[in-house]
Amino acid sequence: MRIFLKESFVSKRLIWVLGALMGVLLVGTAMAEDYKIGFVNTEKLFREATPAKRAQQKLEKEFAARDAELQKLSKQVQALQTALDKDGTTMADDARRDKERELANQSRDLQRQQREFREDLNLRRNEELGGLQDRANKVIQQIAETEKFDLILQEPVVYASKRIDITDKVIKALSEGKDNKDGK
Repeated sequence: MRIFLKESFVSKRLIWVLGALMGVLLVGTAMAEDYKIGFVNTEKLFREATPAKRAQQKLEKEFAARDAELQKLSKQVQALQTALDKDGTTMADDARRDKERELANQSRDLQRQQREFREDLNLRRNEELGGLQDRANKVIQQIAETEKFDLILQEPVVYASKRIDITDKVIKALSEGKDNKDGK
């Protein structure tokens, strides 16, 4: 068993050394040619692009009624809690238990509805952002081909200089509808 471990260690070390050697060779080759590299800040894209803003407004409009209903229910639960805190000590035991039971039921309903709201909102947001991501990828591809980029990266990237950041170009192209869609 010790022999197997030593052979495995030697094999891993040999693979690592060969990988490092290949990396050095590739870096040398990469220095011989100039590459055009770009970077897209996805977070900024989803925050500032006109289609992203329209999607956010669409979601707000779609979920406004449910949000208002949740706010109303939340205020009712708070009012019931306040009334119970204020008058609970002077109430008859049966009346207090009924109020506590009513508060518990309403609190449970509120929590359930809030959870369902968040799940539905997240699902719809993911649908909208997925469609926007597809459109953005098409725009990025068009920019890459038009401007002859060799590589375009998206997040997560540890660091990207402003010199290679093409996010604003993508936002502008999406806002102008240059993704072969009518911009709606």
